[in-house]
Formats: sequence, structure tokens, C-alpha cells
Amino acid sequence: MASAHHSISFSLFNLSKNPQQYSQNFLPFINTRYPFKIQAAGTDLVGDFGARDPFPQEIESNFGEKVLGYPSTEHKILIPNASALSLAEQDCVPLSQIQQPLSEYEAKQLLFKVVGWRLVHEEGWLRLQCWWKVRDTNCAEVLISRINRAVESTGHVPTLRIEEPNQVRAELWTSSIGGLSMNDFIVSAKIDEIKTSDLIPRKRVWA
Repeated sequence: MASAHHSISFSLFNLSKNPQQYSQNFLPFINTRYPFKIQAAGTDLVGDFGARDPFPQEIESNFGEKVLGYPSTEHKILIPNASALSLAEQDCVPLSQIQQPLSEYEAKQLLFKVVGWRLVHEEGWLRLQCWWKVRDTNCAEVLISRINRAVESTGHVPTLRIEEPNQVRAELWTSSIGGLSMNDFIVSAKIDEIKTSDLIPRKRVWA
């Protein structure tokens, strides 16, 4: 049979060892068969619980049918803005020639959002660079083809070269502003999503 007893906040271990040190008000409620099941009496029937069953008077009042708030509340589903989207989900935007390139500090912060890329200084410009080690020249050509397909819709393509031995190098920068722009990081993030596991050298397994 269910009961409306509630727990009290003192040590059950200490109470079972030395119950005399606690108020006599609690002793009649100690179950001698199950010494660790404590029942407390008092005016606070809720105790430390975060929820409880409703009282009969509350049920009779139909309190559950009463809703706080405005019936005319309008609910909207908000579309995430660009800052909430990952770089790979964003689109490249046209840039003005008077726009300043990203500072090295800004570029280093964005570098945390891409995988395998590094910053390099070449010809006085800051660039993004990434290398892939592949099995052979055929794999290098396949990788370049995959990269071109992945970024062709962006209008912002990287410089791709096959380097010996069996490596592919990609570089990104925005020549119109003389450095790096957000578009470079967007494209690099899209390249990060390309499958390359079938092109890299296979590891030797020793018996």
C-alpha cells in the first residue's frame, strides 16, 4: 500500500548506530524491520522533493486546466544565421577590392575550425596551405578531381599541385584583397569533408 511518507535530510548511517542522539519525535517512525527506511512527520509534506502528487483540493480546482501565458503567442522557427553555421555550410560572398584581408590573429582563430591546414607567408601574402600524402599519381589526380568538384560552385578555387613523392598541395588566398578572406576558410572547410581514406597509403600489417 502506497504511503505519503517523505525523506529527511540526516545521515541514516549515524541514526542506525546511535538513534538516542536524535529527537524522540523521530523514533516512533523508525521501521525496526528495515532500519534504513525513515519516515518523517511534520507540516512540510513536500520536503526536498522536486515534484509531488497533487492534493485532493488541487484536483478539484482543475488547476491543470489553467494555463499561464497569452493565447495569441506567436511561435517562430528561426533560421540559424551565418555565425551559427559551420564553415562548410556557408557560402562564399563577393568581396570588394577595398576590403581589408584578415589579420594574422583573425586567421589563427579561424584555423581552429579547419583540419590539416596551416598558415604560410608567400610573396608577402598570408595563405592557407594543406598537404595530402597519397598512394600514387593516379590517386593524386583523383583527389584533385574531387576537390574541384567540391568547390566548383563556390567560385573560389584553390591552387592545386602534384608534388613528389605522391603528394598533393593546396593553397588558398584571395588575390583581389592581397591576403586571406573568410571565403578561403569556407572553401578549406568544404575540402575537409572530401573522402580521402581510399587514396592514402595503406598501412602495413605484420603477422
